[in-house]
Amino acid sequence: MAMSGGNAGGTMSDINVTPLVDVMLVLLIIFMITAPMLNNAGVEIDLPKSDAPPLPMEQDDQLMLSMTADRKVYFNDQDTAFELDELLPRLRAIAQANPDQPVFLRADGDLPYREVVGLLDLAKQAGMPRVGLVFDPTGEPVQGAP
Repeated sequence: MAMSGGNAGGTMSDINVTPLVDVMLVLLIIFMITAPMLNNAGVEIDLPKSDAPPLPMEQDDQLMLSMTADRKVYFNDQDTAFELDELLPRLRAIAQANPDQPVFLRADGDLPYREVVGLLDLAKQAGMPRVGLVFDPTGEPVQGAP
């Protein structure tokens, strides 16, 4: 019984698994990327607390927008509340008068994230280039909030 080497016209009896492995790896990557997108349920998480000291702010040139839980918006420490549809023209006027005006947003902790993002979007639409969020690192209610 002699065995001949090379291609002597016979068929190959081994399965080439390299293409199969390539296809399986591609499918695995696709499933790993798309699986988190299919889960629409919110995940309850505890956000980390920050021990960093607050940045120094000059009180004279800042514009503070505060949004309460009932979706009323206040400028600085004024007692007059604005609706969201009234806010865009006022912010545009401020942005035209002072294009480098920083805006700080302070929102009630019970507001949905969607409302806070909407307020951020309004400030950006008005032409405010510098928008920041104000929060209390201790988690306690901020004193002086309208």
